[in-house]
Amino acid sequence: MVEWIEPPKRERKANYAVDAYFREALRVSEPKVPKAPRPPKQPNVQDFQFFPPRLFELLEKEILYYRKTIGYKVPRNPDIPNQAVAQREEQKKIDEAEPLTPEETEEKEKLLTQGFTNWTKRDFNQFVKANEKYGRDDIDNIAREVEGKSPEEVMEYSAVFWERCNELQDIEKIMAQIERGEARIQRRISIKKALDAKIARYKAPFHQLRIQYGTSKGKNYTEEEDRFLICMLHKMGFDRENVYEELRQCVRNAPQFRFDWFIKSRTAMEFQRRCNTLISLIEKENMEIEERERVEKKKRATKIPMSQKRKAESATESSGKKDVKKVKS
Repeated sequence: MVEWIEPPKRERKANYAVDAYFREALRVSEPKVPKAPRPPKQPNVQDFQFFPPRLFELLEKEILYYRKTIGYKVPRNPDIPNQAVAQREEQKKIDEAEPLTPEETEEKEKLLTQGFTNWTKRDFNQFVKANEKYGRDDIDNIAREVEGKSPEEVMEYSAVFWERCNELQDIEKIMAQIERGEARIQRRISIKKALDAKIARYKAPFHQLRIQYGTSKGKNYTEEEDRFLICMLHKMGFDRENVYEELRQCVRNAPQFRFDWFIKSRTAMEFQRRCNTLISLIEKENMEIEERERVEKKKRATKIPMSQKRKAESATESSGKKDVKKVKS
Protein backbone atom coordinates (compact mmCIF):
# COMPACT_ATOMS: atom_id res chain seq x y z
CA MET A 1 0.00 0.00 0.00
CA VAL A 2 2.99 2.36 0.53
CA GLU A 3 5.24 3.33 -2.36
CA TRP A 4 8.58 1.55 -1.92
CA ILE A 5 11.66 3.77 -2.11
CA GLU A 6 14.69 1.62 -2.82
CA PRO A 7 17.59 2.48 -0.49
CA PRO A 8 20.96 3.32 -2.06
CA LYS A 9 23.31 0.43 -2.66
CA ARG A 10 25.66 -0.05 0.26
CA GLU A 11 29.28 0.51 -0.66
CA ARG A 12 31.75 -1.70 1.11
CA LYS A 13 34.70 0.37 2.28
CA ALA A 14 37.85 -1.50 1.38
CA ASN A 15 40.56 -1.85 3.98
CA TYR A 16 43.21 -3.51 1.88
CA ALA A 17 45.41 -4.74 4.72
CA VAL A 18 42.48 -6.45 6.47
CA ASP A 19 40.89 -7.70 3.22
CA ALA A 20 44.11 -9.21 1.91
CA TYR A 21 44.87 -10.95 5.18
CA PHE A 22 41.48 -12.64 5.52
CA ARG A 23 41.14 -13.42 1.84
CA GLU A 24 44.42 -15.28 2.14
CA ALA A 25 43.40 -16.92 5.42
CA LEU A 26 40.00 -18.09 4.15
CA ARG A 27 41.23 -19.07 0.65
CA VAL A 28 37.85 -18.02 -0.72
CA SER A 29 39.28 -16.90 -4.06
CA GLU A 30 41.69 -19.78 -4.71
CA PRO A 31 39.71 -23.02 -5.00
CA LYS A 32 41.96 -24.53 -7.71
CA VAL A 33 45.34 -23.29 -6.47
CA PRO A 34 47.35 -25.01 -3.70
CA LYS A 35 47.32 -23.16 -0.40
CA ALA A 36 50.29 -20.89 0.09
CA PRO A 37 52.36 -21.72 3.20
CA ARG A 38 52.01 -19.64 6.36
CA PRO A 39 54.30 -19.34 9.40
CA PRO A 40 53.62 -22.15 11.91
CA LYS A 41 52.99 -19.86 14.89
CA GLN A 42 50.67 -17.25 13.42
CA PRO A 43 48.20 -15.73 15.97
CA ASN A 44 44.56 -16.68 15.53
CA VAL A 45 42.83 -13.39 14.75
CA GLN A 46 39.25 -13.03 13.47
CA ASP A 47 37.77 -10.15 11.49
CA PHE A 48 34.88 -9.71 13.98
CA GLN A 49 37.42 -9.05 16.76
CA PHE A 50 38.30 -5.72 15.09
CA PHE A 51 42.04 -5.53 15.65
CA PRO A 52 43.78 -2.34 14.44
CA PRO A 53 44.39 -2.47 10.64
CA ARG A 54 48.11 -1.89 11.26
CA LEU A 55 48.30 -5.38 12.82
CA PHE A 56 47.31 -7.00 9.52
CA GLU A 57 50.00 -5.08 7.66
CA LEU A 58 52.61 -6.50 10.05
CA LEU A 59 51.19 -10.04 9.85
CA GLU A 60 51.17 -9.85 6.05
CA LYS A 61 54.79 -8.69 6.07
CA GLU A 62 55.68 -11.60 8.34
CA ILE A 63 53.95 -14.09 6.04
CA LEU A 64 55.67 -12.76 2.90
CA TYR A 65 59.10 -12.99 4.52
CA TYR A 66 58.43 -16.55 5.69
CA ARG A 67 57.57 -17.56 2.10
CA LYS A 68 60.78 -15.93 0.94
CA THR A 69 62.84 -17.96 3.43
CA ILE A 70 61.40 -21.26 2.19
CA GLY A 71 61.77 -20.31 -1.49
CA TYR A 72 58.05 -20.34 -2.27
CA LYS A 73 57.05 -19.68 -5.88
CA VAL A 74 53.58 -18.29 -6.59
CA PRO A 75 51.59 -20.51 -9.01
CA ARG A 76 49.29 -19.06 -11.65
CA ASN A 77 45.64 -18.80 -10.75
CA PRO A 78 43.39 -19.69 -13.73
CA ASP A 79 40.35 -18.14 -12.04
CA ILE A 80 41.55 -14.53 -12.25
CA PRO A 81 42.13 -12.32 -15.31
CA ASN A 82 45.71 -11.40 -16.24
CA GLN A 83 47.00 -14.31 -14.19
CA ALA A 84 50.58 -13.82 -15.39
CA VAL A 85 50.63 -10.17 -14.23
CA ALA A 86 49.05 -11.09 -10.90
CA GLN A 87 51.56 -13.89 -10.42
CA ARG A 88 54.51 -11.57 -11.12
CA GLU A 89 53.22 -8.92 -8.70
CA GLU A 90 52.67 -11.45 -5.91
CA GLN A 91 56.07 -13.04 -6.49
CA LYS A 92 57.72 -9.60 -6.43
CA LYS A 93 56.22 -8.95 -2.99
CA ILE A 94 57.75 -12.20 -1.72
CA ASP A 95 61.15 -11.61 -3.32
CA GLU A 96 61.40 -8.12 -1.84
CA ALA A 97 60.04 -9.06 1.62
CA GLU A 98 62.01 -8.05 4.70
CA PRO A 99 61.76 -9.50 8.23
CA LEU A 100 60.03 -7.56 10.98
CA THR A 101 62.34 -5.21 12.84
CA PRO A 102 62.53 -5.50 16.67
CA GLU A 103 60.39 -2.36 16.88
CA GLU A 104 57.78 -3.86 14.54
CA THR A 105 57.76 -7.14 16.48
CA GLU A 106 57.13 -5.21 19.69
CA GLU A 107 54.43 -3.18 17.97
CA LYS A 108 52.77 -6.38 16.71
CA GLU A 109 52.63 -7.87 20.21
CA LYS A 110 51.10 -4.66 21.52
CA LEU A 111 48.49 -4.54 18.74
CA LEU A 112 47.49 -8.15 19.45
CA THR A 113 46.06 -6.96 22.79
CA GLN A 114 43.94 -4.17 21.29
CA GLY A 115 41.16 -6.18 19.64
CA PHE A 116 38.11 -7.82 21.22
CA THR A 117 40.13 -10.91 22.08
CA ASN A 118 37.50 -12.27 24.49
CA TRP A 119 34.77 -12.28 21.80
CA THR A 120 34.28 -15.69 20.19
CA LYS A 121 32.40 -16.61 17.01
CA ARG A 122 29.51 -17.75 19.22
CA ASP A 123 29.38 -14.34 20.94
CA PHE A 124 29.45 -12.60 17.55
CA ASN A 125 26.61 -14.75 16.15
CA GLN A 126 24.49 -14.04 19.26
CA PHE A 127 25.16 -10.32 18.81
CA VAL A 128 24.08 -10.37 15.15
CA LYS A 129 20.92 -12.39 15.90
CA ALA A 130 20.02 -10.01 18.74
CA ASN A 131 20.38 -7.04 16.37
CA GLU A 132 18.06 -8.83 13.96
CA LYS A 133 15.53 -9.57 16.70
CA TYR A 134 15.45 -6.20 18.49
CA GLY A 135 16.98 -3.70 16.06
CA ARG A 136 20.39 -2.08 16.31
CA ASP A 137 19.30 0.64 18.76
CA ASP A 138 17.89 -1.62 21.50
CA ILE A 139 21.19 -2.18 23.32
CA ASP A 140 19.55 -3.33 26.58
CA ASN A 141 17.80 -6.32 24.96
CA ILE A 142 20.81 -7.06 22.74
CA ALA A 143 23.04 -7.23 25.83
CA ARG A 144 20.67 -9.74 27.46
CA GLU A 145 20.95 -12.03 24.42
CA VAL A 146 24.79 -12.18 24.43
CA GLU A 147 25.69 -14.69 27.13
CA GLY A 148 28.64 -13.93 29.39
CA LYS A 149 28.95 -10.28 28.37
CA SER A 150 28.02 -7.26 30.50
CA PRO A 151 25.87 -4.43 29.06
CA GLU A 152 28.98 -2.20 29.05
CA GLU A 153 30.96 -4.77 27.03
CA VAL A 154 28.15 -5.15 24.49
CA MET A 155 27.72 -1.38 24.24
CA GLU A 156 31.46 -0.93 23.57
CA TYR A 157 31.47 -3.74 21.00
CA SER A 158 28.33 -2.40 19.28
CA ALA A 159 29.89 1.06 18.84
CA VAL A 160 32.99 -0.43 17.17
CA PHE A 161 30.90 -2.91 15.13
CA TRP A 162 28.81 -0.17 13.50
CA GLU A 163 31.88 1.99 12.91
CA ARG A 164 33.99 -0.76 11.31
CA CYS A 165 31.48 -3.37 10.12
CA ASN A 166 32.50 -2.81 6.48
CA GLU A 167 35.77 -4.61 7.27
CA LEU A 168 33.90 -7.90 7.78
CA GLN A 169 34.13 -10.44 4.98
CA ASP A 170 30.40 -11.34 5.14
CA ILE A 171 29.11 -7.81 5.74
CA GLU A 172 26.51 -7.96 2.93
CA LYS A 173 24.98 -11.14 4.34
CA ILE A 174 25.12 -9.85 7.94
CA MET A 175 23.52 -6.50 7.09
CA ALA A 176 20.80 -8.17 5.03
CA GLN A 177 19.98 -10.37 8.04
CA ILE A 178 19.81 -7.40 10.45
CA GLU A 179 17.79 -5.24 8.05
CA ARG A 180 15.25 -8.02 7.49
CA GLY A 181 14.71 -8.16 11.24
CA GLU A 182 14.39 -4.38 11.52
CA ALA A 183 11.85 -4.40 8.68
CA ARG A 184 9.78 -6.95 10.63
CA ILE A 185 9.97 -4.71 13.73
CA GLN A 186 8.74 -1.70 11.73
CA ARG A 187 5.96 -3.81 10.24
CA ARG A 188 4.78 -4.82 13.74
CA ILE A 189 4.77 -1.16 14.79
CA SER A 190 2.77 -0.25 11.70
CA ILE A 191 0.19 -3.01 12.35
CA LYS A 192 -0.19 -2.01 16.01
CA LYS A 193 -0.75 1.61 14.99
CA ALA A 194 -3.37 0.57 12.42
CA LEU A 195 -5.27 -1.63 14.92
CA ASP A 196 -5.14 1.07 17.61
CA ALA A 197 -6.58 3.65 15.21
CA LYS A 198 -9.36 1.30 14.07
CA ILE A 199 -10.41 0.21 17.57
CA ALA A 200 -10.31 3.81 18.89
CA ARG A 201 -13.16 4.81 16.54
CA TYR A 202 -15.70 2.74 18.49
CA LYS A 203 -16.93 2.90 22.07
CA ALA A 204 -17.87 -0.80 22.01
CA PRO A 205 -15.73 -2.34 19.23
CA PHE A 206 -16.84 -5.94 19.98
CA HIS A 207 -20.37 -4.86 18.91
CA GLN A 208 -19.88 -1.80 16.69
CA LEU A 209 -16.72 -2.40 14.68
CA ARG A 210 -17.25 -2.50 10.93
CA ILE A 211 -14.77 -3.58 8.27
CA GLN A 212 -14.72 -2.04 4.80
CA TYR A 213 -14.43 -5.22 2.74
CA GLY A 214 -14.79 -3.82 -0.74
CA THR A 215 -14.57 -6.87 -3.01
CA SER A 216 -12.42 -8.88 -0.54
CA LYS A 217 -15.00 -10.19 1.93
CA GLY A 218 -14.96 -13.81 0.87
CA LYS A 219 -17.72 -16.33 1.55
CA ASN A 220 -16.44 -18.24 4.57
CA TYR A 221 -16.13 -15.83 7.50
CA THR A 222 -19.04 -13.70 8.69
CA GLU A 223 -18.63 -10.08 9.78
CA GLU A 224 -19.34 -11.10 13.39
CA GLU A 225 -16.49 -13.63 13.24
CA ASP A 226 -14.10 -11.11 11.67
CA ARG A 227 -15.03 -8.49 14.28
CA PHE A 228 -14.29 -10.95 17.10
CA LEU A 229 -10.95 -11.96 15.57
CA ILE A 230 -9.74 -8.35 15.18
CA CYS A 231 -10.93 -7.21 18.61
CA MET A 232 -9.43 -10.22 20.40
CA LEU A 233 -6.17 -9.92 18.44
CA HIS A 234 -5.89 -6.27 19.54
CA LYS A 235 -6.81 -7.11 23.13
CA MET A 236 -4.27 -9.94 23.47
CA GLY A 237 -1.48 -8.18 21.55
CA PHE A 238 -0.97 -9.39 18.00
CA ASP A 239 2.84 -9.65 18.35
CA ARG A 240 2.76 -12.03 21.29
CA GLU A 241 4.26 -15.46 20.86
CA ASN A 242 1.64 -18.14 20.06
CA VAL A 243 -1.05 -15.45 19.86
CA TYR A 244 -2.98 -17.29 17.12
CA GLU A 245 -3.07 -20.49 19.14
CA GLU A 246 -4.50 -18.47 22.04
CA LEU A 247 -6.95 -16.81 19.65
CA ARG A 248 -8.10 -20.25 18.50
CA GLN A 249 -8.77 -21.20 22.13
CA CYS A 250 -10.73 -17.98 22.70
CA VAL A 251 -12.90 -18.73 19.68
CA ARG A 252 -13.66 -22.22 20.99
CA ASN A 253 -14.64 -20.80 24.40
CA ALA A 254 -16.73 -17.92 23.05
CA PRO A 255 -20.47 -18.60 23.75
CA GLN A 256 -21.63 -16.88 20.54
CA PHE A 257 -19.76 -19.50 18.48
CA ARG A 258 -20.82 -22.63 20.39
CA PHE A 259 -22.78 -23.90 17.36
CA ASP A 260 -20.51 -22.33 14.71
CA TRP A 261 -18.60 -25.43 13.62
CA PHE A 262 -16.83 -23.66 10.79
CA ILE A 263 -14.92 -21.16 12.92
CA LYS A 264 -14.42 -23.63 15.79
CA SER A 265 -12.67 -26.04 13.43
CA ARG A 266 -10.16 -23.49 12.05
CA THR A 267 -6.46 -23.94 12.80
CA ALA A 268 -4.11 -21.31 14.23
CA MET A 269 -2.49 -20.93 10.79
CA GLU A 270 -5.88 -20.28 9.16
CA PHE A 271 -6.68 -17.64 11.78
CA GLN A 272 -3.32 -15.99 11.09
CA ARG A 273 -4.03 -15.85 7.35
CA ARG A 274 -7.50 -14.40 7.94
CA CYS A 275 -6.20 -11.78 10.37
CA ASN A 276 -3.50 -10.76 7.89
CA THR A 277 -6.22 -10.18 5.28
CA LEU A 278 -8.31 -8.14 7.73
CA ILE A 279 -5.27 -6.08 8.81
CA SER A 280 -4.58 -5.22 5.16
CA LEU A 281 -8.19 -4.03 4.75
CA ILE A 282 -7.93 -1.94 7.93
CA GLU A 283 -4.67 -0.35 6.78
CA LYS A 284 -6.25 0.53 3.44
CA GLU A 285 -9.28 2.04 5.20
CA ASN A 286 -7.03 4.06 7.55
CA MET A 287 -5.06 5.45 4.62
CA GLU A 288 -8.25 6.51 2.83
CA ILE A 289 -9.52 8.25 5.98
CA GLU A 290 -6.19 10.04 6.49
CA GLU A 291 -6.20 11.17 2.86
CA ARG A 292 -9.75 12.55 3.17
CA GLU A 293 -8.80 14.39 6.37
CA ARG A 294 -5.72 15.86 4.66
CA VAL A 295 -7.79 17.12 1.72
CA GLU A 296 -10.44 18.64 3.99
CA LYS A 297 -7.80 20.32 6.15
CA LYS A 298 -6.18 21.79 3.06
CA LYS A 299 -9.52 23.11 1.82
CA ARG A 300 -10.24 24.73 5.19
CA ALA A 301 -6.80 26.35 5.23
CA THR A 302 -7.14 27.87 1.74
CA LYS A 303 -10.79 28.94 1.99
CA ILE A 304 -11.28 32.43 3.57
CA PRO A 305 -14.83 33.23 4.75
CA MET A 306 -16.49 36.12 2.92
CA SER A 307 -17.08 38.02 6.17
CA GLN A 308 -13.34 38.00 6.91
CA LYS A 309 -12.62 39.10 3.34
CA ARG A 310 -15.01 42.09 3.64
CA LYS A 311 -13.49 43.11 6.99
CA ALA A 312 -10.02 43.02 5.46
CA GLU A 313 -11.15 45.15 2.50
CA SER A 314 -12.93 47.72 4.72
CA ALA A 315 -9.88 47.95 6.98
CA THR A 316 -7.68 48.65 3.95
CA GLU A 317 -10.06 51.37 2.68
CA SER A 318 -10.29 53.11 6.06
CA SER A 319 -6.52 53.13 6.48
CA GLY A 320 -6.18 54.59 2.99
CA LYS A 321 -8.61 57.45 3.82
CA LYS A 322 -6.69 58.27 7.03
CA ASP A 323 -3.45 58.50 5.06
CA VAL A 324 -5.09 60.95 2.57
CA LYS A 325 -6.34 63.22 5.45
CA LYS A 326 -2.85 63.33 6.96
CA VAL A 327 -1.36 64.38 3.62
CA LYS A 328 -3.95 67.21 3.20
CA SER A 329 -3.37 68.46 6.71
